[in-house]
Amino acid sequence: MIVQNDKKAQASLRTPKNPMIQIISFLAVFLGIFGGISFYVFIRGLQSIQKGSRLRIPYIVLYWIIAVSFFAGRILENYHTSFLINLLSWVGSLWIAALLYFFIAVVLLDILRLINHFVPFFPAAITQNYPLVKRTVFCGITGLVGLLILAGHINSIYPRVTELNLAVDKKAGNLEKLNIVMASDIHLGTIIGRSRLARIVDKINSLDPDLVLLPGDIVDSELTSIKRNSLGQPLKDIRARFGVYAVTGNHEYIGGIEETSAYLTDHNITLLRDQAIKVADAVYLVGREDLSANRFGNISRKNLTELMQGVDKRYAVILMDHQPFGLEEAASNGVDLQLSGHTHYGQLWPINYIVRSVYELPWGYMKKGDTHYYVSNGVGTWGPPVRIGNRPEIVHIQLEFE
Repeated sequence: MIVQNDKKAQASLRTPKNPMIQIISFLAVFLGIFGGISFYVFIRGLQSIQKGSRLRIPYIVLYWIIAVSFFAGRILENYHTSFLINLLSWVGSLWIAALLYFFIAVVLLDILRLINHFVPFFPAAITQNYPLVKRTVFCGITGLVGLLILAGHINSIYPRVTELNLAVDKKAGNLEKLNIVMASDIHLGTIIGRSRLARIVDKINSLDPDLVLLPGDIVDSELTSIKRNSLGQPLKDIRARFGVYAVTGNHEYIGGIEETSAYLTDHNITLLRDQAIKVADAVYLVGREDLSANRFGNISRKNLTELMQGVDKRYAVILMDHQPFGLEEAASNGVDLQLSGHTHYGQLWPINYIVRSVYELPWGYMKKGDTHYYVSNGVGTWGPPVRIGNRPEIVHIQLEFE
């Protein structure tokens, strides 16, 4: 039974005339930051190579090929699939993570140099052999960053299962408990491809779920390469007693919401866009349109109070909302369990500290009033296939009723 699925609700989900403006603005900011950091790291690396050295030209050429490879791969993959294009995407994605740690290292070195300028403390072994020291530091940092990225990549491809046992003081028809598996932020695309998705699906199925919930960012970007290579085929293999349900994330909008919605529906996923559905005549499942709907799609999502008007709160209510903002709204509207993703918990240390300052609950479990919350750090990755400081997860929830 679908609640609030009338023509007026469907009309509010119309495709915007020009959603590219917000996307272009976002890309402009990202490219500006990325370009500035890339140039800063490039200059510091170049300064470690003596003028006249035969290594300078190879360094310059190789550095900028790697620096633009992510964008080249992402553009080219929309037109063709080949080993070279995939290689560009992979090298460029790994470079984003490497650039972060090169940037941190260079900033720390510059701080030390600045301090030494005013309060000299470098020993003679450094000051008297500066060219050699610069080359040694360059090689040492490059090696350490390489090892860090390798370890982070290995960490990113082995998700753990997070177990969560929760109780709701409500009846749920004939159900005493509900076995839920949640997998947020898959980011299906060139990096998280078909074989990786198949392993995620196998892990989900091994938990024998009654209900599978995918709270947004199932796909990474445009669907061109996903369709061409049938990357989403394993989604059809998810087995759940009461079905597979999802909500939109910001990346569903970046990739084109209507095309993505149709694609997911064709792969046996019920996408709830500001809708509520009664599952197994036992619990209500509410799915909110993503917050970025207005930014990237010129779509105004309903407020939760309006969305809950057709929900019988005598039954347990589970809410999926991709971005975990305004958590008090769920508590004030009688939601029993809210599930979110989006944050990745920063994905790369120390970005997690920024995420913690933005979100009330950046990752993990919290209870507010009678409402349970869980924000997952996701099972996939955006950009670099690297996780440092946290592991990807599939969340296994045993929800018990009165």
